[in-house]
Amino acid sequence: MSLSGIFPIDRWNFTTQSILSILSEEDYQHLIANQSDERYQKGDIIFREGAVPAGIFLIRNGKVKKYKVDQLGKEQIIYVANQGELIGYHAVLSEERYPDSAAAIEDSLISFIPKEDFMDVLHRSPAFTQRLLKALSHEFTVLANSISVIAQRTAPERLAIALIVLREKYKDERSGDEKIVLNVSRTDLANIAGIAQENVIRLLKEFKEEGILETDGRKIWVKDLKLLVKRANYR
Repeated sequence: MSLSGIFPIDRWNFTTQSILSILSEEDYQHLIANQSDERYQKGDIIFREGAVPAGIFLIRNGKVKKYKVDQLGKEQIIYVANQGELIGYHAVLSEERYPDSAAAIEDSLISFIPKEDFMDVLHRSPAFTQRLLKALSHEFTVLANSISVIAQRTAPERLAIALIVLREKYKDERSGDEKIVLNVSRTDLANIAGIAQENVIRLLKEFKEEGILETDGRKIWVKDLKLLVKRANYR
């Protein structure tokens, strides 16, 4: 089932997948000419907050969480990046250290692209620069909405929105009428929604009793999207 007409997913989700599509074949080949591929297992760190960036990362396969850690060691997941998306470019563009950390939330194949090649393609392709600026502007809107959720929404509403956004992330992997299965740990789900893990477990049980979703271990699939959107209480 589509979210069209029942939930404004674009206000809660951004993607960099379309950025590379603007490149000519020549510019794309120039971008990836010196790339190196590396496989990451679930939980492996890709980069840490405060590190000096040497380039950007292109997710070939898998999913990556971008997060910050507070003084008590608690994670707040800012964003989940999907196959085909770029990460790490903020620090390269600003010529600053990484403002957050990134880790694989499932086994992933990721290409590292040196910053010199990335910046060179930016200079070669005004269309690429414009598309990147557009993505950054939309990203700011999404992050502002996310901050609003943490500050103003109840725990059930936060969890419902997190599940809606994650469902969209896993949607591309579905084929035909196959159900959309979210394979995510309760810890990561809690850190996305900004609520305690015990509350996530309790609320998932409530949602299950209400016929909204089903679970099997760490796997979750939504049975009634309209009911989940209702739980999100978006107006």
